[in-house]
Amino acid sequence: MTADSKGDVPAVVRPAVRVICLDTAERVLLLHWRDPVDGRTFWEPPGGGVEADESELDAAKRELTEETGLPTGTITGPVARLRRDHLWAGRRLISVEPFFVARVGDAQVRPTALTDEEQTTLLGFCWWTREKLGDQAVVIEPGELLALLAEHVGGGWLPKDGEQH
Repeated sequence: MTADSKGDVPAVVRPAVRVICLDTAERVLLLHWRDPVDGRTFWEPPGGGVEADESELDAAKRELTEETGLPTGTITGPVARLRRDHLWAGRRLISVEPFFVARVGDAQVRPTALTDEEQTTLLGFCWWTREKLGDQAVVIEPGELLALLAEHVGGGWLPKDGEQH
């Protein structure tokens, strides 16, 4: 199944959150995933589903801890909400995801509670600069991430003169 065929897959509405993690050099942390069904790989900020009894902020803190082990005390936001419609593990997931920001200093990424599925589908992580992200031939989810970073983080994430996202 490819992203082009997602219209053929029944949609599941899934409340979810994302956390934009920034280190002291203003690099953004992205996790590298491989879809267990179609093998597609992509990079995205940490995050995941919101459980029935938790707030969006609590979900952001939990997901950040589970997937990265990074400190949650600096999470702010949400700074934006993006509608996502994507495939994962043979399911079409639709959500309006709030994006939070966490400035985590020089803390080390150490996942603490990955699910069995995450242990087999998480390929790794990388701290990305704007230049590195813009130069790579990789899939970044959501596709609007660079624009979101420019608008809500600023600094080194702003486009240079004459450049577009």
